[in-house]
Amino acid sequence: MTAAAPIWPVAEVVIFDCDSTLSAVEGIDELARLTGKEAHVAALTKRAMDGEIALERVYDHRLDSSNPTRAQVNFIRDFYRENVIADAADVIAALRELGVAVFIISGGLIEPVRDFGIWLHVPREHIFAVDMQYDQLSGEWWRYWEHPGGKNPHANYLAVDSNPLTGTGGKNLLIDRIRARHPGRALLVGDGLSDLEASGHVDLFVGFGGAVYRQRVAAESPVYINAPHLAPVLPLALGKLADVTPWRRLFSSGVRRVVRGEVVFRERKMKERLLQAVGRKSG
Repeated sequence: MTAAAPIWPVAEVVIFDCDSTLSAVEGIDELARLTGKEAHVAALTKRAMDGEIALERVYDHRLDSSNPTRAQVNFIRDFYRENVIADAADVIAALRELGVAVFIISGGLIEPVRDFGIWLHVPREHIFAVDMQYDQLSGEWWRYWEHPGGKNPHANYLAVDSNPLTGTGGKNLLIDRIRARHPGRALLVGDGLSDLEASGHVDLFVGFGGAVYRQRVAAESPVYINAPHLAPVLPLALGKLADVTPWRRLFSSGVRRVVRGEVVFRERKMKERLLQAVGRKSG
């Protein structure tokens, strides 16, 4: 008698980071590029994402340095779309159609992150990021007839609202809140140290290096995607259950990347168990 394939645990919730995960760019760094502060702000972002300095020490400083306008913040919405990870939309569509609750938790700014997430068909109420205030007395504020929707596009950044996502451990808190409302197995996908630090609050953390490689995240993630594709999330989240029409090609692409070693497992037995569960052999 042939032994039955092992059952791969199925996720009811999948949470994505946004910057350098669903999109290949860092929104706040791009704001700095628009204002000529790219090198300084990018260096701070890298140090925070790599864990060299605490996020709360640099979050406000990065925005103070670039001092963006509302119009520049809105530009990031389109920039996220232009640099979307190629299969992100299909992976999210497949997960949602197969009954998974999909969320985005980001340390980016809420206006562009929310617009991008909605464009990817993530429910508005499932998107969490950082809101900011604008100086309403800047940028020709009196020319109200030129302000679409009553919002001055030339108003400059003033401050960020109080939000756990601007500091260490913020994602942990929001994940706990999500899981209290959506019980079941949860999977988190992200590129940065804040994502890695939240790994203890989910059942499986998947590090993503398809946009930016961060050595510590790569070394400590239980699973690490080392390619610019999110297709492996399908078998990692759902096992063989994702092998259905019309998502079979996407599922197979994810499995092939596992077989080829583009997905790195800290424990070889986990990789073997996944491939057995989806009916494949290790390469």
